[in-house]
Amino acid sequence: MVDKGGGTCLALLKEDIRMKLLSGTYKVLLIFLFVFALFDCPPASAARIKDISSLKGVRTNQLIGYGLVVGLNSTGDGSGTKFTTQSLVNMMERLGIHSVSGSVKVANVAAVMVTADLPPFAKEGSKLDVLISSIGDAKSLQGGTLLMTSLKGADNNIYAIAQGPLIVGGYASSGTSGTGTSKNHPTVARIPNGASIEKEVAFNFNELEDLTIDLNEPDFTTAQRLSQAINQGLKADIASPVDAGTIKVTIPESYRNNMVDLVASLEQINIEPDNEAKIILSERTGTVVMGANVRISAVAIAHGNLSVQIKEKSDVSQPAALSTGQTVVTPDSDVAVQEDNKQLLIVEPEGASLGAVVKALNAIGVSPRDLITVFQAIKASGALQAELEII
Repeated sequence: MVDKGGGTCLALLKEDIRMKLLSGTYKVLLIFLFVFALFDCPPASAARIKDISSLKGVRTNQLIGYGLVVGLNSTGDGSGTKFTTQSLVNMMERLGIHSVSGSVKVANVAAVMVTADLPPFAKEGSKLDVLISSIGDAKSLQGGTLLMTSLKGADNNIYAIAQGPLIVGGYASSGTSGTGTSKNHPTVARIPNGASIEKEVAFNFNELEDLTIDLNEPDFTTAQRLSQAINQGLKADIASPVDAGTIKVTIPESYRNNMVDLVASLEQINIEPDNEAKIILSERTGTVVMGANVRISAVAIAHGNLSVQIKEKSDVSQPAALSTGQTVVTPDSDVAVQEDNKQLLIVEPEGASLGAVVKALNAIGVSPRDLITVFQAIKASGALQAELEII
């Protein structure tokens, strides 16, 4: 029993040592994986090529059409909307029903414009969401149904047909006295999957000789970085910048007739886009947005508010007893002027970063709306190395 127990203890000791060694091995492995992940991860400000650019030729096309919405509960166009009446009469004539314009009531009908976006590579039979907007004096499109409407492109060709019940994100109701209530925009509606594609846009993607990448925000530095990242990622000299917003990519022989794999590889490449030093100011809302590259040279700033408060009151001048004077009311103004005691603050060193700028401006108690005036003054002094854009 003793030998057996001693053997059991020894086995447990050996197992404990083995687990500790394994634990140490796992720790080393975890540290290695962590360091490898740090080197493998893109910079915090990096962005995928997919998110900052687009392929030339791969684009959305806008469609538009004119149609009629029927089935409204007396919330349609009034009798003064002549084009609605004319459209209804023409539609009835095409259906073999003769009618006279003067005898047609359009209270339950509304003339609308139907719009949709035709995505790239859309195929016949696919569905599109459509947006319906009233163009007459209809009060609400709630409960209506869009009749068959042709949607045309810029070339005046029909690419889709829309029809179906409307979904309105609001309502409008009124009483006989004319008063009522409404929510959101009841004269605008949507039909999810309400249009069927009838014609495709001719575009053979696999037969392209080269790719053209267009940057969403043209920049020479970003264009150069993007081309270098593509060449390094695919290990081939196939990309070159044409200008600040265009990069030309020659298709390698290994990717001929296999463009999907090439584009999928390009989209996932990470680069760090270069941003222009810019400050956006909104005078209406007092919003100030500063980019990371904003710099300010050594400058002294003092900002104070001057407030003037005027209180008006009236005094009554009463004449002495048995005198010939009259009671007179005289105005009395109390004017108080108060100016904030702000100290002069020096922003340094030369080329202060965004964090130093914000810290300095907060130190003198500048509000977001006051920042607009402060930045304009710094720009006028020549100490601001950034573009001011007022929206």
